[in-house]
Amino acid sequence: MTSQAASLGVRLPWLTLLLLIGGAPSRAADTPTGEELMKQAHLNLYYAGDDGRTVVSMTLADKNGKTRSRKFVMVRKDYEEGGAQKYYTYFLEPADVQRTSFMVWKDPAKDDSRWIFVPAVDLVKRISAKDKGSSFVGSDFSYEDVSGRPWTDDAHVLLREDTLDGSAVWVIESKPVEAGDSFARKLTWIDQARLLPLREEYYDAKDRLVKTFRAETVEEVDGYVTVTKRSMTNELKGHRTTVEFSGIDYDAGIPDDTFTERALRNPPAELVRM
Repeated sequence: MTSQAASLGVRLPWLTLLLLIGGAPSRAADTPTGEELMKQAHLNLYYAGDDGRTVVSMTLADKNGKTRSRKFVMVRKDYEEGGAQKYYTYFLEPADVQRTSFMVWKDPAKDDSRWIFVPAVDLVKRISAKDKGSSFVGSDFSYEDVSGRPWTDDAHVLLREDTLDGSAVWVIESKPVEAGDSFARKLTWIDQARLLPLREEYYDAKDRLVKTFRAETVEEVDGYVTVTKRSMTNELKGHRTTVEFSGIDYDAGIPDDTFTERALRNPPAELVRM
């Protein structure tokens, strides 16, 4: 889900995808387009099952190797495949962020709605939609990385086929449809067998490599191929954030009242347990 912030699931092998979009895979004309691949990878990354819950262990490392850790519960519910979603995150550790909670209502047709509850001042604060590229609780992941960037926000071109760590991949270049976005272009390596993004590189307007996403560990959970460990590296500052997912539970029947201001202040005990 995202999980993350969220865990990742896969539905269709690449051969099935090729057949669905028309024809036998023996002809070059049947190779999926960049947009088709990015759409399916996005669904597998952020829409596994109808909902999901996981415990996330986050490790932040600076350029000198000094580390800090955080632990939180992340809950997700889908209302439409590829469409509206809601996320709820509750921090367990360390003490300075304990009881902090974060909520996102996503709708690809408009800007996300985001809220954060800061227990130290007993305040629920609305987070501007313009902050989607900002750091998520001081990590190298942005708010957008946690809950996902709709594939429709970018124009995609399939550059080539390649291999990455022994896996056959498609390499896709994506550029934001609107100017002034959080990056200028992105390269994505999508696993041909599982249709999951294994690596992403983000470049700024000067074409400097700004950050790199890696899918570190991939496992099957509840019938979904899931990235249980992922990382994001800030290439300019030498920072790196790694997240690991445990206790993953897909199709858990998450109730709608999980995603309310009341739940931000008073989290559902059955969902935020370790």
